Amino acid sequence: MQAWQVHELGEPGEVMRLADVGRPTPGEGQVLLRVRAANINFPDALMCRGQYQTRPPLPFTPGVEICGETEDGRRVIANPALPHGGFAEYALADAAALLPAPDALDDAEAAALHIGYQTAWFALHRRARLEAGETLLVHAAAGGVGSAAVQLGKAA
Repeated sequence: MQAWQVHELGEPGEVMRLADVGRPTPGEGQVLLRVRAANINFPDALMCRGQYQTRPPLPFTPGVEICGETEDGRRVIANPALPHGGFAEYALADAAALLPAPDALDDAEAAALHIGYQTAWFALHRRARLEAGETLLVHAAAGGVGSAAVQLGKAA
């Protein structure tokens, strides 16, 4: 299978290389997922640089958020188990943490749903306690959590 791998730490565009690698083998409690779409997330860039709270062993495949398909055909949202991330044809994930992908979302939308939208929802509704009619100012809303916050804020 093909996977984007990081063999040395640095800027993602400089250190990620497309490689032919074997399919990962699930450990206890894990499932193998065929990746349908992967979201490019800020933690992936930080991991490539060696600056994230989790530092997978080199070489590793980034991709912390995917829409995948189980061997029995279920379409799911998952956070892959590193070092076998979602920037590959197949990834591993903890079976207990799989979520069904909403039918209303295509694969790319489902891949971007879990981390960014959950973070934005928590920030707006649990921390800021956003109320209808309030003004919401979001800095850096070009993608990721910022764009999710704008969409969720408008919906609220």
